[in-house]
Formats: sequence, structure tokens, C-alpha cells
Amino acid sequence: MSLSLDSYDLSVENKTGVVLPATDAYAAEAVEALKAGKVIAVPTDTLYGFACDACSLEAVNRIYEIKGRRHTSPLAICVGDVSDMDRYAVIDHLPHGLLDSLLPGPVTVVLRRGESSVLERSLNPGFDSIGVRVPDCNFIRVIARGSGTALALTSANLSGQSSSVSIKDFENLWEHCAFVYDGGVLPSGPAGSTVVDLTTPNQYKILRPGSAKEETVAILEKHFLVEAETT
Repeated sequence: MSLSLDSYDLSVENKTGVVLPATDAYAAEAVEALKAGKVIAVPTDTLYGFACDACSLEAVNRIYEIKGRRHTSPLAICVGDVSDMDRYAVIDHLPHGLLDSLLPGPVTVVLRRGESSVLERSLNPGFDSIGVRVPDCNFIRVIARGSGTALALTSANLSGQSSSVSIKDFENLWEHCAFVYDGGVLPSGPAGSTVVDLTTPNQYKILRPGSAKEETVAILEKHFLVEAETT
């Protein structure tokens, strides 16, 4: 049976845990939910994640509550395109073309926020850096563009538990989301994105190997970055 919008009552106010396909036809409902300060669950190119408006303190706090996560653990953000990144983080020290070589892809780039960042200071208080993602996943990029802001993004699971590669993996948490978007079983496995610190000019530090360490290091070294010495 084909799916249609008529099959659902998509009122953001009245529904929680509604499962919808992760296709462009349902992107408008995701954007509406984000703008209303709701949390949604979405596929990325690595894992399923919880997403909300990164500039909504209430929504960000809701993600921490859902995960049972301490506020001392920072959240990453997701943007629709590499060209959006300079609104939220300092990138002018990076070699030309580096970010376009890494992203979109399964990489979280840690950068300094800088004074010009439009991110709310209430997001990750006490941290002067921010992890930024541009996943190689059309659906989340479409809704990030549509929202007009950065999305706070974290894995869809209880803190400390296994990461989710299908919506069934976090079925016990559906009720806390306005919508759960089903993109099927994700093929990358539970390793998550590769996290790389690029806050220091000409250097990199791998903070989490993730699913793309070798490819990431090859790109970084192609752009003449060297691995930071561990102290």
C-alpha cells in the first residue's frame, strides 16, 4: 500500500512517536516540529540520531532528558551544507578545500565556536568548541536547510547504551519524539562518525576513530595537516 500524507494526523501538538518514512515528502512535518521546539529521530549516514533546534534551550534540554545524559557531555550540531559552517564555527584557518573533501560524510569536525558564532551560548556551556556534521544523508540535510538553523544532533539511544542502526533499536524512546523517521537499517554499523579536532591550525587530532578514520586521515594529510602530539 502506498503511503500518503492523508494517512496521518500530522499535528505536532497532538502526536508523539509517529513513525514516517525518511523521504522528502515528509520533510515539511519534520521542519515544523523542529521550529515548534520538538525533538525528532532521524537517520544519518552512520547512526540514528535525536535532532532538535540547536538554538532552543528547551528542546536541547529535552534531548538530555530523553537520553539520561549529563549536561557536561556536549552535543554536536548538524548543518545542511559545508557553506553553512562559518555561521557557527571558525573555519578560516583551514586549508582551502579541506572541508569540501571531508564533507558531506561520516565525519564530525570539532572547531572553535568563535565570537561571531550565532549558536546560543546555552548550548554546551563552558565549551569553546563545537562538533559539526554534514552527514551524507539527503533527508537530514533537507530538514536542516528547511529549518534555517543548526540542528543539535546526538545518537538515538539512552546514554551509555548501544547505538541505533534501525528504529527498532530505540523503540522504547519513540514516545519522546514528535516524529520518528524510518530510513531502514543503516549499513555503516555502530561505530558512528569519525571525530577529528581541527581547532589548531595545521594540526589534527582524532578524538574517536569511528567508521572512517583511515579515509579521514588520508584527506587531512593530503592537505598537509599533521597529527598533534599527545601530552
